[in-house]
Amino acid sequence: MDFPKSEIEALWAPWRVEYFRIDGKRPDFLLEAAQAADDAAHLVLCRRKNTFLMMNRYPYSVGHLMAVPYRKIAEVADLTDQEKVELWDMAAHGQKLLRQVVHAHGFNVGLNCGRAAGAGVADHLHLHIVPRWEGDSNFMPVLAGVRVLPEALEALYEKLISAGKA
Repeated sequence: MDFPKSEIEALWAPWRVEYFRIDGKRPDFLLEAAQAADDAAHLVLCRRKNTFLMMNRYPYSVGHLMAVPYRKIAEVADLTDQEKVELWDMAAHGQKLLRQVVHAHGFNVGLNCGRAAGAGVADHLHLHIVPRWEGDSNFMPVLAGVRVLPEALEALYEKLISAGKA
């Protein structure tokens, strides 16, 4: 059997149009989530005094979370001591939820500071919590530059919310 190359040359992902704007301007979805009253609509899992934890709507892997200060700042040096502590507490809380719900084996946790470092929203600092599993590498990112997410965001959101209440 020949490899069906023509069948996978175009992968359709219409939801990505929200992320890529024709005019090049993306809304600050982090600030929108910080100010929102409807947490579910913005995939916000929990809130603290200075920071909140949310799911990434454009994840690198299933369960990709972000800890975000309410204040729109770009630099780590501009965080208050309370914000620094809460960001890392949120990272720990996110890891706990992800170990329980998606059974993550490990995590990539970090910041992309500035557009050159890969920040999608360069002027609103956020800490990524990306779950990983042993053997989770597959051919899709290597051959097609595509990530496969086996669960819908909303379904996972409900599981994470339930786990956070337990």
